[in-house]
Amino acid sequence: MTGVGQAPQGTAAVGIEPRLQELIAHGDDNLVLAQRLGEWISNAPELEIDIALGNLALDHLGVARALYTHAGEIEGQGRDEDDFAMRRTEREFMNLLLVEQPNGDFAHTVVRQFLFDVYQRLLWADLGRSDDPTLAGIAGRAAREAEYHHEFSAGWVVRIGDGTEESHRRAQDAVDALWRYTGELSEPYAGAWRAGVEVVLTEAGLRAPDDPYQRGGGRVGFHTEHLGHLLAELQWMDRAYPGLTW
Repeated sequence: MTGVGQAPQGTAAVGIEPRLQELIAHGDDNLVLAQRLGEWISNAPELEIDIALGNLALDHLGVARALYTHAGEIEGQGRDEDDFAMRRTEREFMNLLLVEQPNGDFAHTVVRQFLFDVYQRLLWADLGRSDDPTLAGIAGRAAREAEYHHEFSAGWVVRIGDGTEESHRRAQDAVDALWRYTGELSEPYAGAWRAGVEVVLTEAGLRAPDDPYQRGGGRVGFHTEHLGHLLAELQWMDRAYPGLTW
């Protein structure tokens, strides 16, 4: 397995200039997480949570569409959002490994969302200062959504972690299971991500694992076994009926 900063060269980023690679990678993060959150629709523990998770999924999907569209414009080869989302293979996706992890139980989902939300708040603040006005505009709109996402996920992490003995156990199990996929999140923003995470974990009575192992490679197309199954569901209609229109 590959550690952060030691990922071998994959196929995802071959021949892609850095600015385009960045747009596609962030689009992939949001598309994949939207698909995961969409799996909760009609399955969430309460109707209110069902609606909330669906809204989060739509927010992430909207960001993915905007990033893919801009990527297509920059690339100039006629590709659009459907080409990026539906017509690439698993090895061509550059999403972070965290977002492709299965939902598990509700605690697992909100912990995954929280860890990613801390990262995205930092990311959008950074990209909001981009010299690319279109990207800066996308980041500005996404930043406002990310504030709500963080409020939702952090609140639930505290509620579950500081709840019953069973809910605390489930929240800690989720942190322990997902922590090995967080190196890709914390790497760009050093201590800021860790500080943002730990203040909420402390309030929730949870602890960050001591295990130093980190799994990396998502940005260069090396994924866990879960992404292939997710893409099979996401892309099947477009692949089964090429050129399908509504």
